[in-house]
Amino acid sequence: MAYYPVFLLSLLVVVATLHGIHAVEYIVTNNAGSSAGGIRFTNEIGVEYSREALTSATDFIWSIFQQNTNADRKDVQQVTLIIENGEGVAFTNLNNNEIHVNANYLGDYSGDVKREFRGVIYHEMAHVWQWFGDQNTPGGLTEGIADFVRLKADLAPSHWVQPGQGDRWDQGYDITARFLDYCNSLRDGFVAELNKKMRTGYSADFFVELLGKTVDQLWSDYKAQYGN
Repeated sequence: MAYYPVFLLSLLVVVATLHGIHAVEYIVTNNAGSSAGGIRFTNEIGVEYSREALTSATDFIWSIFQQNTNADRKDVQQVTLIIENGEGVAFTNLNNNEIHVNANYLGDYSGDVKREFRGVIYHEMAHVWQWFGDQNTPGGLTEGIADFVRLKADLAPSHWVQPGQGDRWDQGYDITARFLDYCNSLRDGFVAELNKKMRTGYSADFFVELLGKTVDQLWSDYKAQYGN
């Protein structure tokens, strides 16, 4: 019995060490000042909620991408979120893992701004962790995977297209996300496997290797399923 507390203490140290290995530091900065969006961020979202959203997004993305070990992931030690007065919605600078969110967008958003903000964070964090096929992955697929993450997190906004809509599989964003969700229904974990393949390059043959059909055939099947 004398050794039991020592064993428990050792176990706690190991758990703490393992947790530290996987830790990512999140820095949140509001540079929007007294603009309407800056004030709304401070009053309705805040720094602590932002850190929680970043942390939860990372955990969720690791699960969706099946990135269960450090060897499966990019070596990202720090992610910085910057709220600033700009244009558009948000973008991620992958050179330094900075996520920039437009405060003007937040200020003008009509609806649940915290839910929308969370959805944007999940999309941008997906860019931090996804692979880009040595810069050869089509941009539409890259954005589609990020929105697929947002879709699976149940954070899709009401203005997104419905399943089956769109003109091309690589049109990007919600259109491609819906298509990828269809592909994922054919093979559970498809998006995770596709992302893993894109660690060192990209080929449209990845769809054939994983699902047995060309991406164009899959798109035709997808459209037919929804009468489009």
